[in-house]
Amino acid sequence: MRRLVVLVLAALLLLPLAHPAAADGPAVRLSAAQAGTGGSVTVHGTGWRPRTLLMLLVCGRATPSRGVIGGTNSCANADGRAVTTDARGAFAKKLPVAEPPVPCPCVVHVATVTGTPAQADAVLDVAGHPVAPLPAEPSGGALSILSDTRLTGSGSPLTWFGAPPGRTLVFTAGNLGTTPVKDPVFQVGTAHGVFAPEWDDRQWHGTLAPGKKAQIELPVELSAGAHGDYTVSLKHDGKLLAEQPWGVGRPWGVTLFWVLLCLVVPAALFRAGMAVVDRVRPRRPAGPRTPRLSSPRHRSPRLRVPHPAPRARTSPPPGPPATALPWFAPGTAPGPRSAPHDDSPTSRTTPGTTPTGKGPT
Repeated sequence: MRRLVVLVLAALLLLPLAHPAAADGPAVRLSAAQAGTGGSVTVHGTGWRPRTLLMLLVCGRATPSRGVIGGTNSCANADGRAVTTDARGAFAKKLPVAEPPVPCPCVVHVATVTGTPAQADAVLDVAGHPVAPLPAEPSGGALSILSDTRLTGSGSPLTWFGAPPGRTLVFTAGNLGTTPVKDPVFQVGTAHGVFAPEWDDRQWHGTLAPGKKAQIELPVELSAGAHGDYTVSLKHDGKLLAEQPWGVGRPWGVTLFWVLLCLVVPAALFRAGMAVVDRVRPRRPAGPRTPRLSSPRHRSPRLRVPHPAPRARTSPPPGPPATALPWFAPGTAPGPRSAPHDDSPTSRTTPGTTPTGKGPT
């Protein structure tokens, strides 16, 4: 029974030590605290988000309490390594030891590449590398992001024709220092794909008292015609505070403009060329145009005089048939001509008259 109680107590005492990073956040440890250039150390990490891409770097002018002064410009970026955490948020990766571009004190700096920013440092003594004291820590406030950043706003219709896209970066910052922070200057960076970000200074006008927070809005603008996947980063006092992805649509209006230009310009040049040809070609002298007789289509029509209609033969009016003369009767021979016998009333004699041709006796 006593042994059972001892085992239970021992398990309870060792339980908090089994996952020390679960309550304290991400943590890293090294297989060796000192190594020379050309060697390597194994970096072990726990407490990270599962399936998260991390970057491992050897950095100078850094301590776990103050972080890396100067950002990644103080690190040996060419000899860095990337690793992905497992389902439990742990990893183990061998890292070559290289001299950073600035003097030590040095650390192995581990930070997330995408998603919510998280980082952790482990002290490393690079043998043979110069050591210099760190710059004095400025007295004043310390700003920190208290909520997730977001991009608000929508593009104007002009962005469809290639105008610079713009958004507003909104976040809540708090002053964790002991003195007020007045008119802080932030660095806003925009990176396209895997390229390094381009930083611009953005000043927020206001004062943050110690222990207070405020919602800050900073404008973000890309270059004209920008499209694709971008990442917006936020820094203050050399420390990376947040990253936010931004997908920018393609300006289809520019494509439509070029298509119309390729159709209109050739048509305009063709019409201009035809107008020049029409002006340059020789003109015929003014005057009546004579039709060409070589082509039947251009012959002048002949004047045709209408012929008079043939007269219709008129038949004699109906009447008694004419009596044929005896000497014209067919089959008869001509003979002596006898005097005709006149039976008309005028030929008759009346009392007191004589026949025609004779006088009175």
